[in-house]
Amino acid sequence: MYTIADGLRAELDEIRAAGLYKDERVLESPQSARVGVADAEVLNFCANNYLGLADHPALLAAAEQALAKWGFGMASVRFICGTQAPHKELEKRLSQFLGTDDTILYSSCFDANGGLFETLLDDRDVVISDELNHASIIDGIRLCKARRGRYRNRDMADLERLLRENSDARRKLIVTDGVFSMDGYLAPLDEICALAEEYQALVVVDDSHAVGFTGPSGAGTPELFGVTDKVDVVTGTLGKALGGASGGYVSGRAEIVELLRQRSRPYLFSNSLAPSIVAASLAALDLVASKPELRQRLRDNSELFRRRMTEEGFDLLPGEHPIIPVMIGDAAEAARMADLLLAEGVYVIGFSYPVVPKGKARIRTQMSAAHSAADVERAVAAFVAARAGMASIEG
Repeated sequence: MYTIADGLRAELDEIRAAGLYKDERVLESPQSARVGVADAEVLNFCANNYLGLADHPALLAAAEQALAKWGFGMASVRFICGTQAPHKELEKRLSQFLGTDDTILYSSCFDANGGLFETLLDDRDVVISDELNHASIIDGIRLCKARRGRYRNRDMADLERLLRENSDARRKLIVTDGVFSMDGYLAPLDEICALAEEYQALVVVDDSHAVGFTGPSGAGTPELFGVTDKVDVVTGTLGKALGGASGGYVSGRAEIVELLRQRSRPYLFSNSLAPSIVAASLAALDLVASKPELRQRLRDNSELFRRRMTEEGFDLLPGEHPIIPVMIGDAAEAARMADLLLAEGVYVIGFSYPVVPKGKARIRTQMSAAHSAADVERAVAAFVAARAGMASIEG
């Protein structure tokens, strides 16, 4: 007799057979440029630890002090009794950093995107989204009743077509990732904002893979493209460059943030961020402001890896972002390549469907300011050795 468990096991077997099963490797050390995996220390080239702050002494000290002063957790949501002075200070500092009116904290950027669209939009409105936007944006849009349009990745003619076709909407909202996390491509925010101005649309940017290190001061893609004053909403995370723990935010027009405080469900019904995370995030912003050399080191490492991997004949997606995908194609081969690289002392992960399109599996490497030039060269050598290992297996 068929059971639900039988069906679920069969589905899992299909995932394994297709080479798409995702194992979790257990780290036996703090997150850093080098991590412990299976009793070995390996170079980590797949974390979102862009500035190397995940184990920075200043953040650890700030978290420890906040734990002693403010306690372990809030045990409440913000509007009941879950707001402390550090929460308000972090919101103020983020607003100053990003050049916005106000900021509201969430437990993650996934929640921030999940609570944004249904608060702002109803069936009189339209939301127009880049086809490669993050899953949190896609899920957030599903929660609202607005009409939906999807334009081809970074295709401004297709975006304009959708704006024109939906000119009758009460509110028109364009949403894009600032950086598309699987490719490292940047959204053309200057062109998007120009179209938004022409068609009287709002612009929302998820800048999770840019804030802290992109732009002259690290304020992200709106700063890089010179459109800080034209972007209405920026969502982002504290869990990547800004310390790597957890937490997210929506930052933007004062009226939008005020409405979110009143009606955004993930904000109203989720516990406040732990005080230690808030304090460490404030320390991270201090480091972003006081140590521009971290951003320069990240750029230098990215340029070196791209140049050396190209010289060695690997297929990289073009760009300048520290997300550097090494294209493999076949999902099973990408997984085998990642295993061989781990044996060579470099921790990376193979990305395949449904995270990326079928036939476009890759090793998505991510540079960090915590890496040295010698670390980067060692990673390149490991790729060369792993490629030779793949050839011997296939031969």
